[in-house]
Amino acid sequence: MKYFLDSAKLDEIKEAYHTFGIDGVTTNPRHIMVSGKPFLTVIHELAEWVKEEGIEGYEKFPISVEINPHLDDADEMVAEGKKIAAISPNFVIKIPCTQSGVEAARRLEEEGIRTNVTLVFSPAQAIWPGKNNSLFVSPFLGWKEANGEDCKAYIQNIVDIYKNYGFYGKTEIICAALRTPKQIVDCAVAGADIVTTSLAVYQDSIKHAYTNQGLDTFRNAWDNTVTE
Repeated sequence: MKYFLDSAKLDEIKEAYHTFGIDGVTTNPRHIMVSGKPFLTVIHELAEWVKEEGIEGYEKFPISVEINPHLDDADEMVAEGKKIAAISPNFVIKIPCTQSGVEAARRLEEEGIRTNVTLVFSPAQAIWPGKNNSLFVSPFLGWKEANGEDCKAYIQNIVDIYKNYGFYGKTEIICAALRTPKQIVDCAVAGADIVTTSLAVYQDSIKHAYTNQGLDTFRNAWDNTVTE
């Protein structure tokens, strides 16, 4: 399974890349807003950073960049996607799972521009990106689980459908909007290709009270042992 960072803050992305070895980045309009910088400034900074790191190309390090969410016409979505994709070979165009969005994603893929169909909340929605050869499909978990829905079954159903119909491994499943380390584990057990979440969740996933207890025990033993 691959691990993406859900962020548009370059300092967080650098930390996650050098500490956890993240495999890609997902952004959205809210992340751009939280960064405090203009949209074009943020994506140009990301484009320059992948050049500096020597990880150019979506095959090495995909960065999902979302189009203007006010666009609801497929022609407009395609035009916007082309403009963004031209900025960096790492950029994957993020498009909402609407009728116009699915059409736009299909057309972009036919022209060699890779897409990430996002805001997926049901297995039925998830079928279309797979059928139309999108690079990624992004089913959301955090919001659904917060409303009491069974996300383990939801992700397992998508994985099973993709395996049944030949989408699995062709269109990669990104479990998005994760809020806890447990959700990372649930997605891994189900067979999802990728998880994307915040730096804070990855930091929490590496913590355990028994690790701290064991380290204290070993430190105490070390301090009370003659080392020479």
